[in-house]
Amino acid sequence: MTTEPRPIALPVTAVTCLEDRAHVERTADLDLTAGVQRLRLGPVSALAVDRTLHAELASDRPAAVLGARIVRTWTPRDPVPSAGDDSALRLRAHALEGERRTAEQEHDRLRARLDLLGRLAADLLREIREGVGSGESEGERWARELDRVDAERDAYAERLRAAEVRLTDLEAEYGATLRALDEAGQEPPELVAHVELTVDAERAGPARLRLGHLTPCALWRPAYRAVLDGGSLTLETEAVVWQRTGEDWSDVRLTLSTARSALATEPPRLVEDRLVLRDRSAAERRTVDVEVREELIGDLGPAPVLGLPGVDDGGEARVLNAPVPVSVPGDGRAHRVPLSVFTTDAGDEYACSPELSPLVTRVVRFDNRSGHALLAGPVDLVRGGGFVGRGTLDFTAPGAPAELAYGSRDDIRVVRYAEEAHDTTGLAQRSVTTHTVRLHLSRFSAPGEDGERVVALRERIPVSEVSAVEVRLREESCSPAPSSVDGEGIVRWDVSLPPGGRRTVTLVYEVSAAAKVVGI
Repeated sequence: MTTEPRPIALPVTAVTCLEDRAHVERTADLDLTAGVQRLRLGPVSALAVDRTLHAELASDRPAAVLGARIVRTWTPRDPVPSAGDDSALRLRAHALEGERRTAEQEHDRLRARLDLLGRLAADLLREIREGVGSGESEGERWARELDRVDAERDAYAERLRAAEVRLTDLEAEYGATLRALDEAGQEPPELVAHVELTVDAERAGPARLRLGHLTPCALWRPAYRAVLDGGSLTLETEAVVWQRTGEDWSDVRLTLSTARSALATEPPRLVEDRLVLRDRSAAERRTVDVEVREELIGDLGPAPVLGLPGVDDGGEARVLNAPVPVSVPGDGRAHRVPLSVFTTDAGDEYACSPELSPLVTRVVRFDNRSGHALLAGPVDLVRGGGFVGRGTLDFTAPGAPAELAYGSRDDIRVVRYAEEAHDTTGLAQRSVTTHTVRLHLSRFSAPGEDGERVVALRERIPVSEVSAVEVRLREESCSPAPSSVDGEGIVRWDVSLPPGGRRTVTLVYEVSAAAKVVGI
């Protein structure tokens, strides 16, 4: 078996970036000789996962891969940098490290000297105290010794303060040099990996090798840029990619996937679920226990989490492709990769939900015309040629409607007042609670501003799930009458406000419950 001593270059040509790792594909053109031979390819990332290594050959002649493995070599760095091979920053960092070590030793020596002088002063004071107690009188000698000790303590304390200042300056300069060294140049790798490939070829000739493996320290997240221009909106979809695999990805075909290869695919265990039928007790037949709860209207996607969010793909693995080859350095920083862009008509409205917030927000609605699903992620909002803020985009299927909030309006204010009135009516002694909500809208317009502005106000009323509790909207008492009421209990008004105008909206609804209802 022949062995090729020199390594053959094995560059990265395609990368599939997953949620928390990446699948790297490499290609190389080989010139095989007849028989069994061992090839050394690389270098490759030392973080490559060995058990995911897969290699295959494409050749006109019969050839097969007998084995492939990753061999790692440890190259210890020289303790002392050389002037010919290392940069000026690394030489300066080495010099500062020596100066800092010397300054620390000087600081420790001065500290020990001060401690010794302190013990000497304590012994001298004890000698004076004992001598005075025994009737001895050596005032001149005692004064001379105390003056000498105090002078030495002052001198060494001053030198200690100077040494501490010097040490602080050296540590600050050493830290700045290390940060500059980390940003300006890469240290030579200490752990280098190569691929050893054993190939059996019947005849000599060229062959093309494809090799793939998984590697950690790589991830991606979606990001967007929305530009609002009049009645149209341009949405740019980008992928933010981080990778610190130990090598750069240069001009690679980049694929972004939401597949989670690390998740277990084991089906859930089936457990026994017993349903027991029993008669209600007398107390349960006399009362109806009702609970008031608030529910979020369901939508696609998982619940939000703290920290760096995962990729919300709507429960189905999605694949996005970069339109052109891209380069992603292995510096661990965020790099934005353009994916798609589209322009569509957008409708907007000024909306406010006073129960949640008194702010009037400009909401822009549009349809997803990108041709692929829009994953949940942050959006940079641009309007009028300038950056106005950052929002979030929820998961949106292809062709589905989406909405973005373009900030609040400072010239419109909404004040909300709510009150309740309790009463008992009828022979059945039904309790009736009347809720009255008043919304006061004010528009503060600049001089010369004209035109009305329509504000969509939304309030909610309870929705009863039991017949013993009834909710009735008193439309005759509402002023003005609501524009719509949906099945979720959301009441909407479209209120027009002229410049400097004021309006009041009143909502009245009743919640009546039978006498046997408890809990509300």
